[in-house]
Amino acid sequence: MSHGGRSPVLAEREASGTQPSEEEGVELRRTANGKGDGVLATRPFAAGETVMVGFLVGALSGNDSHATQVGPGRWALHGGLGPKVNHSCEPNCGVRLNDGQAFDFVARQPIGAGQELTFDYAMRNFTIEHFPAVCLCGAARCRGSVTGWKDLPRRAQGRLRRARRALPAHDGRRDPAGAPASHR
Repeated sequence: MSHGGRSPVLAEREASGTQPSEEEGVELRRTANGKGDGVLATRPFAAGETVMVGFLVGALSGNDSHATQVGPGRWALHGGLGPKVNHSCEPNCGVRLNDGQAFDFVARQPIGAGQELTFDYAMRNFTIEHFPAVCLCGAARCRGSVTGWKDLPRRAQGRLRRARRALPAHDGRRDPAGAPASHR
């Protein structure tokens, strides 16, 4: 059955009623590069604008490919499209901890309609254990593998700290922390 360019996962989400509306500015689609599903912007976002508000749907017994680290040895699962946002070593989104202890996705740079949303998985997890040995992001400064915070080169940690500090906090202030919230 054709889904009009939408992925089978999106069709399943629509049937279950869990797919956010296009008014929210994002949707799950097949990526143009053929790497599978990705979350794409359906409208432009300005740098610093919240792209998606995160929410947690439950605790996980261990780390997995869609886990978000919420403390030492503790992981949770985000709801909505958060788990479907793909990794990039040069992402267009950062993550910011919200009042619900989930991560909001915030544009690090202007994002145009039709662009895939990406973030660096090291922004949310101290360790990464469930990805292939080789990163497929294709970024000019790709590290070569999907890593957690602890395995990032110091230079990359510094870039992410500076980018995180530049994001407005959920209350409008700048986020003073550099490392992911689960590592403070």
